Amino acid sequence: MIGLSSSFSVIDTHTVGHPTRVILSGIPPLNGRDVLEKREDFSRRFDHLRGLLLHEPRGHAAMFGLVPVPSSKADYGAIFISSYSYLDMCGHGTIGLAKTLVSTGEIPSGRESFTLETPAGVITVGLIWDSSGRLKHVRLRNVPSYVGIEGLEVDSAQFGKIRVDIAYGGVWYALVEANHLGLRLRPENVTSLLQTGYKLKQEIAEAIKRHPDSVGATSPSVLFYEELSALEATHFLVLELNKFDRSPCGTGTSARLAQLAHRGRITADGVYTARNILGVPFEARIAERQPAAIVPEIQGIAHLVAQSTILLETDDPLSAGFLCK
Repeated sequence: MIGLSSSFSVIDTHTVGHPTRVILSGIPPLNGRDVLEKREDFSRRFDHLRGLLLHEPRGHAAMFGLVPVPSSKADYGAIFISSYSYLDMCGHGTIGLAKTLVSTGEIPSGRESFTLETPAGVITVGLIWDSSGRLKHVRLRNVPSYVGIEGLEVDSAQFGKIRVDIAYGGVWYALVEANHLGLRLRPENVTSLLQTGYKLKQEIAEAIKRHPDSVGATSPSVLFYEELSALEATHFLVLELNKFDRSPCGTGTSARLAQLAHRGRITADGVYTARNILGVPFEARIAERQPAAIVPEIQGIAHLVAQSTILLETDDPLSAGFLCK
């Protein structure tokens, strides 16, 4: 007889290559009046479960998780957990949740949308179906997005003085034009891009410290973009030295759309196509313009990977999980 300490029912999806593990059962009830307070409770009492569920040997450095929670403000609530941290908002994870809710029958075919409370605010998630009743696209209307610092000057050991924009799309990003730095965003260049991006991330954090207005961004992840045309680009998001986003990144695409709008490069009916390094796209549109921000709409799709039960035996010496950096 196996001595089990815990078990967790999960569904794994990938959104244009990046994983989302939705934890359907096994998490104890969380305290809090809203999703933000529930996340704080999870972080305080159950952060060890984040390591158990996302780190090796049950996950890996790039694994991402989502804990559904009840919400009094929306149809559903979501806590976003990653192998390294907690996020206020996540586009690819939201798309993965939509796919999961449809696959379990929680959301019936034909439903047009649902609302989701996230730590960043309440968003609307649209569902587009094909003629056979199969989910074809997920279209999320994100939180207001904007450029916080335009043309931040950064001293780079590799590139000298460069300028980057710091923009918000539910999470803060440093937007770095790969073309200007001679970088090619290709699968065969991932190792060098990770090293370059992580070093830039540290240098950008130092530059923000010296800036008179940090706008709340302390150490933003580096989103490299390689322009293919006026409204199409390849994205490569460096999260950590050993972690990059396999998708074009929903919140990063929102930040990039805000940059394009700030520069006057996209019209009200324009469509921005953001591709991952494998060439698979998200599409982004401006759903609404505000005085100092835009409301982005991001479209993509997730696919099912696995439905499983994650187990923890009582004598497992690696119950906390581990990350190899």
